[in-house]
Amino acid sequence: MKIKVRHMAYEDVMALPRSKHQKPKRPHILFRTLVRLASQIDLWQTSFSYTKDKDCDKNGPYLILMNHSSFIDLKLISKMLYPRPYCVVSTTDAMVGKGWLMRQIGCIPTQKFITDMTLIRDMKYALQEKKTNVLMFPEAGYSFDGRSTTLPRGLGGLVKLLGVPVLYVQTYGAFARDPLYNGLQNRKVKVSAHMSCLISTDDVKYLSAEVLEEKINNAFSFDNFAWQYENKIKITEKFRADGLERLLYKCPACGVEGKNTGKGIHLTCQACGKVYELTELGRMAAVNGETEYPHIPHWFDWERACVRKELEQGTYTLETDVDIACMIDDKALYMVGEGHLSHSVNGFRLTGCDGKLSFEQSPVASHSLNADYFWYEIGDVICIGNRQCLYYCFPKEKTPVAKARLATEELYKIKMKERRS
Repeated sequence: MKIKVRHMAYEDVMALPRSKHQKPKRPHILFRTLVRLASQIDLWQTSFSYTKDKDCDKNGPYLILMNHSSFIDLKLISKMLYPRPYCVVSTTDAMVGKGWLMRQIGCIPTQKFITDMTLIRDMKYALQEKKTNVLMFPEAGYSFDGRSTTLPRGLGGLVKLLGVPVLYVQTYGAFARDPLYNGLQNRKVKVSAHMSCLISTDDVKYLSAEVLEEKINNAFSFDNFAWQYENKIKITEKFRADGLERLLYKCPACGVEGKNTGKGIHLTCQACGKVYELTELGRMAAVNGETEYPHIPHWFDWERACVRKELEQGTYTLETDVDIACMIDDKALYMVGEGHLSHSVNGFRLTGCDGKLSFEQSPVASHSLNADYFWYEIGDVICIGNRQCLYYCFPKEKTPVAKARLATEELYKIKMKERRS
């Protein structure tokens, strides 16, 4: 999938009018059917099946929470909910070049990892005024390591505010079929899903926001690599380790970053020569020497701990030259030139466009970071910004954007703890 791109001067982009807010639409049965039909090929290819609890069929509207593994998630839900109407909380980039159509199928645009009170009003409007279910991916981004992306605080309070019961959809096989690091190369994996009633009407009325939030957090405690291993799901494709260095960017044998290369079925450290095989069951196995972390999420946890230590010692820094794109409306992604992105304990700083651009983002601006791999087939990206403009930064050299996300999340925890104390 690609995105509409325009090349313009930075000052000209900043002078463009911003998109006007539009209230959510209840999707007509015609558009619901079109989405359902457009999803059918992928559903056939994955032999998709699903189950659901009986109480999921009661009259809504519901807030529907779903884990986010890949683009196929939207196709799965189109079958599970059809013909019931639903709006989808989507990112603003999904609207670019096709805003009218996306609104007709029920999209409610918002910016990732940026506080948006308008979104809450739109969700309430869709639920209460339009009597339409609302689908939300609370992780806000695809899973990196097969587990839940860090959830925002306040989901329990959001449920209390919306005042509707909550359904939960858990997918199985969607991540194994198309993990984000693998560069849009689909594997042959069966996909299934289960829908359950996570929070009932009585729960919304009588349970505290803290208890409701705990229920949501517990639901999002899945581990797709563990699921694959325990269920003996074999991934036999010979490209299964392509791009794995995006996730496993640091070598546990020598501690060097940015020298791993994932290709074929192997991950190789170019610094020390250590080679690992990504097995058919999704485990890491050293070809030479010991296997430090057979389970990929444990390797990722170790990388997170290393980033945390750097932050605590004051040694963490990211410095990279980038190509810069801006998003201010749903007409295009505007490529505005080159610049430099830095990240430290003081947050992000972006400069560029011949000195015309200077933007800083506080460490407590967001609990996580919009970082992505091979974003719209352009490249790995780090996105920062605010309600006025989003800045998409594409590193010119090999840069572990996963480390930037880990650093953002750990720095947020550190700074918030300092504030509370």
